[in-house]
Amino acid sequence: MITVDGLTKRYGELVAVDDLSFTVEPGAVTGFIGANGAGKSTTMRMVLGLDAPTAGTATIDGKRYRSLARPARTVGALLDPRCVHPGRSARDHLRWMAAAAGIGKARIDEVLELTGIAHAADRRVGGFSLGMRQRLGIAGALLGDPEVLLLDEPLNGLDPDGIRWVRELLRGMAVQGRTVFVSSHLLNEMEHTAERIVVIGHGKLLATGTVAELRSHTMVLRIAPADPRASQVLADALSRAGGRVEVDRSTDSGGLAVRGLPPEAAGRIALERGVALRELAMHDRGLEDTFLALSHGTEPAAAADPAARPTEALSRGGVS
Repeated sequence: MITVDGLTKRYGELVAVDDLSFTVEPGAVTGFIGANGAGKSTTMRMVLGLDAPTAGTATIDGKRYRSLARPARTVGALLDPRCVHPGRSARDHLRWMAAAAGIGKARIDEVLELTGIAHAADRRVGGFSLGMRQRLGIAGALLGDPEVLLLDEPLNGLDPDGIRWVRELLRGMAVQGRTVFVSSHLLNEMEHTAERIVVIGHGKLLATGTVAELRSHTMVLRIAPADPRASQVLADALSRAGGRVEVDRSTDSGGLAVRGLPPEAAGRIALERGVALRELAMHDRGLEDTFLALSHGTEPAAAADPAARPTEALSRGGVS
């Protein structure tokens, strides 16, 4: 388990990470989401003891990284796939890592096969594509067969087959009961890879929860009367029934965007009021809209759809 408690990092007047707290549980892939510059890499560096926090703590199974007896066998990490000597072969790079960590040479061939780069093991890394470097970086992270895995933007540079491979690898490790923590600014990919999400912006926690919990805040009911002149009557009735009603600005024909009421209840209300409908459907605006809005300090899709916004709990990071 990774535990981040009140973690803060300042560089002069710049606050890179601001009183950040969350946990990463074993047995699930946890996505760490934020725009470039949100503080993801700085947070991971502090978890790994590469940067000292200004305040707060980051621990792995209750210990700071530097206190781990055999860190390479406890934690595997990939922070920057470019940090490899270009003149070394992939095999030699892994030999150097294994020797430093006291890991046997047999494991090198295992991770080369596992990451799909055994065919290029004796090629110089300087000639590798970014995707191949990512695979080599993941191979290095897996050398110690660790219980905890931290990967910073591992999907960058990968083709669709590579992305699918990483997704299956991470899920497989989580199924084995390992702690898997993966950062990305690609929410659409994390949505298919992770079971839990931690969202940060400007170094602060914006939201945390399962993908299903976060997705529940992106659903909006669109209901539109056949006669736009009936919109106000319908809006009043839906509001009295407990719905949060806004004008659906994605249309100009009297449509409404409603939260808090299922389509069955809204349809029944329209029927009771004698309002014929031309649309009654749930729409999912997607986690990407929510993420982008949270990252920029606004409400999701406010310009296009004022009703498509997170609840108060999500806005303050309270879904967990």
